[in-house]
Amino acid sequence: MRNLLNCIKLEKFSRYIRLSQGNRFYSSQKVNKNGIVLGVYSEKIGDETKLILTPAAEKFNELSHGKFLSNLKFVESEIKEGKSFVFWGLHEDYQAVAVTGLGEKNKKLDSLELIDSNKEGIRLAAANGCTALKNAGVKNISVESLGDAEASAEGSVLGTWKFQEYKTKKDDIPKVNLVLEDESEYEKWNRGVIKADAQNLARKLADTPSNLLTPTIFSQQIVEVLRSENITIEVHDQEWARKENMNAFLSVAKGSIEPPKFLELTYNNGKNDKPYVLVGKGVTFDAGGISIKPSTSMDHMRADMGGAASVTATLYAVDKLKIPVNLKVLIPLVENMPSGSALKPGDVIKARNGKTICVDNTDAEGRLILADALCYSSKFTPKWVLDIATLTGAMMVALGSGATGVFTNSDHLFSILQSVSSITGDRVWRFPLWKHYLDQIAKNDAYDLNNIGQGRGGGSCTAAAFLKEFVPENTEWLHLDMAGVMGPQPDTSMPYLGKGMTGRPTRTLIEFIAAQK
Repeated sequence: MRNLLNCIKLEKFSRYIRLSQGNRFYSSQKVNKNGIVLGVYSEKIGDETKLILTPAAEKFNELSHGKFLSNLKFVESEIKEGKSFVFWGLHEDYQAVAVTGLGEKNKKLDSLELIDSNKEGIRLAAANGCTALKNAGVKNISVESLGDAEASAEGSVLGTWKFQEYKTKKDDIPKVNLVLEDESEYEKWNRGVIKADAQNLARKLADTPSNLLTPTIFSQQIVEVLRSENITIEVHDQEWARKENMNAFLSVAKGSIEPPKFLELTYNNGKNDKPYVLVGKGVTFDAGGISIKPSTSMDHMRADMGGAASVTATLYAVDKLKIPVNLKVLIPLVENMPSGSALKPGDVIKARNGKTICVDNTDAEGRLILADALCYSSKFTPKWVLDIATLTGAMMVALGSGATGVFTNSDHLFSILQSVSSITGDRVWRFPLWKHYLDQIAKNDAYDLNNIGQGRGGGSCTAAAFLKEFVPENTEWLHLDMAGVMGPQPDTSMPYLGKGMTGRPTRTLIEFIAAQK
């Protein structure tokens, strides 16, 4: 295919469009309106700001016989970074043209912000342009690379998706396409689409009401979503867990009529290498058990399986991208409910590795189910283990929605994770694993551990110290506390995600696995 920039005939322009592949979440309704998203940079010259067209925008201006640029001059002051403006009637194949601001060209990595401003700016610009066209009723949106086709795809797909599974009348979700400027751009675009699809899958799972996503239903849906010749799915039941001595896991499920499930997902695409292990907390609803939560915002606890959603979505993308690794994904699934059979404060249970735990607070249940899953991971002699959970409200207090908290015994792995998180725009921040916090849960005469700390504050740190007691010996390990980034989207830190649960930090996990050598 000839390069778009060498195309000189107006009627040829629409030929240089490539449709994104495999996005299962898009509407299949017939397209009746077409639009295109084009980018412009802002350059400060003295006291004035000058707009600079991207190569694709320059070509479009040429093909429109200068009408694009002449119209743009009327709204030059309105085209700011992250803002869009829609023109009509400039091209016979596109009823609408969204001009989206990219800000300054070639921004540098902000060492304080720990974020790749270029890529994040492109995600925001693509999302804003697509949203503007979507709001205008456009059904088929073509988007240029905006300087990075992968980031452009992420912003476009994340920005146009919304959770509306249970509305009688659903809004149209436009199809998003790539304006092909160069053959190499298509592979990057498709990679971005797959990662955004994966995060949208995590968003969908996390926002699904808990009566429609019990441990049993979750297991059934995963069998459908992850149907692949490279993935083996085992759904273990309560009897299997008893035989595995997973008493901590089973204790949390005692208060619910919904039976627990333990998912073991296997992806083999890395020769004979030892696997990496992902563990995701799967509490499909958390009422707190006997230590019941306040009623305010308790409905958000449908997303207490956000860790399970993110590792499921990560595996989905790893398979689609054919990343050459061996991966085990372990997901303990339960409901945490109050009843006459529920676990009680002060009860003592024994985990899979034989350690005894006094349950001082039944609302600190995530660490109990993760404890047995971490113990179970030792069966695979993993290269490393990463668990992720909406574990503590203290993490939301510490970081808000700005980043996922990380605890790890590996400087090397954290360095990789932090590096890829700056690229994805979904950052991480490291917290300590000091003995100080272990002492607050482990200095007891009658049992090995408390499930909450005995001191004041540091709730995320004592939770991580608890989990560390169940990590396989001599294994590199990361614990990610995603409570602050779960959602629903509380502010404008990632406006391209819209309302609802966020699916974070799925793209960071995907890139972390892809970065392994």
